[in-house]
Amino acid sequence: MITTEDQEQLFRLIAEYLERDLVCVAIGGTAMMFMGYKNATKDIDLVFDSKQERDVFIRAIKELGYADKALSGIYDAKRTAHPGKPLMFTRGEERFDLFVHDIFGYMLSTKDAFTERRDYLGKSEFIVHLPTKEDLILLKAITRREKDHEDIAAIIKADTSIDWSALVEKAAMQAAHNEWFLIDLEATLQDLKKMAFIPNKHFRRIYEAQERLHGGSSGKN
Repeated sequence: MITTEDQEQLFRLIAEYLERDLVCVAIGGTAMMFMGYKNATKDIDLVFDSKQERDVFIRAIKELGYADKALSGIYDAKRTAHPGKPLMFTRGEERFDLFVHDIFGYMLSTKDAFTERRDYLGKSEFIVHLPTKEDLILLKAITRREKDHEDIAAIIKADTSIDWSALVEKAAMQAAHNEWFLIDLEATLQDLKKMAFIPNKHFRRIYEAQERLHGGSSGKN
């Protein structure tokens, strides 16, 4: 497991190995640790704007002993076959999942609006942006790896100010790139109803968005 302290030390070290300044977005457990929702994670999830920028990062971590690893066993077959899948690198029990702009069809850029950022200065500057908590929940609903549901539950237990309306609207917009989003989000929210109050109007908006995507009835009331 990678602790919050481990992550801070690792990012400072990577900044010493980068051949130029680099900006990325942290998602998954990485972002959760920065935002105080958890204190350890199995993997570090980062999103870059281009393959060239990701390659700069990969060259740095390879110098630190990380090696590429197959995705099998981490993501299901549907996600492993998706063009928006990450490249994965491991060293011992540590793992990086590295995306480029597209997280299984969910489009995310360093130019989007973010809540805060972390800066690491070494030989080069390494800047890490943090997404909104709504983005974080959506992305965990989409990746659907082991522990993702538990992580979503931890977020909503720690923070009662989730903007469900904005979350559903963002999912509806992103569904143009991947229709799984609305299906996965609806299933996730149904599970979360056991621990949080989620008004039915948000489910209706999901069904309406599904109907617009398919040009017909979603079969829901």
